[in-house]
Amino acid sequence: MPMTLQAFKSITLMAAMACGLSLSCARADQLTVAGGCFWCVESDFESVQGVGDVVSGFTGGTVANPTYKQVVRGGTGHLEAVQINFDESQISTDQILHLFFRSIDATDAGGQFCDRGHSYSTAVFVANDAQRAAAERAKAEAEAELGQKIVTPILPAGAFYAVDEYHQDYYKQSKKILTRFGLISKKDAYKRYRTACGRDARVQELWGNAAPFAGS
Repeated sequence: MPMTLQAFKSITLMAAMACGLSLSCARADQLTVAGGCFWCVESDFESVQGVGDVVSGFTGGTVANPTYKQVVRGGTGHLEAVQINFDESQISTDQILHLFFRSIDATDAGGQFCDRGHSYSTAVFVANDAQRAAAERAKAEAEAELGQKIVTPILPAGAFYAVDEYHQDYYKQSKKILTRFGLISKKDAYKRYRTACGRDARVQELWGNAAPFAGS
């Protein structure tokens, strides 16, 4: 019987908790990036051919096993981030990084779009020399194409903590929740949040037709 994406995600999360997704667990076919709201980055990259599961979580900080509330409140040093698992026979690290830099506002060091503060800032976390070289190439190419200074840092990968199930695959969940828009599904709440936050509008302003996910 074929495994569903949700079942695969559950297994991935269990594996993440088992090893803490520390540097020793990093793989060549896995890349960790921070691009503001992890719901949005997860949604973007799970639509890419060759990308499998994308896990939302936190990395870059000093507090072990942080909760969502701790991170967004500040003081843990963590960023909202995702781990992108992909099939190297279908898509390369270079291609993923190309898409990533064109899906964020890499000129903004204070957060992303309507989400402000350190936990929403951008970064690429590299697990080895090959990933670092790819990230540096992608950053330089994006900066040259954009004609503006890119502030997204390239940092060594460390412990990654998967966020709780409430936030995984938020963008496609049908479960109803009470929001400022009323009682609606998570996927509808996500769409309204993304539009209200101005993510796609700003990315299109920066990248125009080169923006791969704006409006998706």
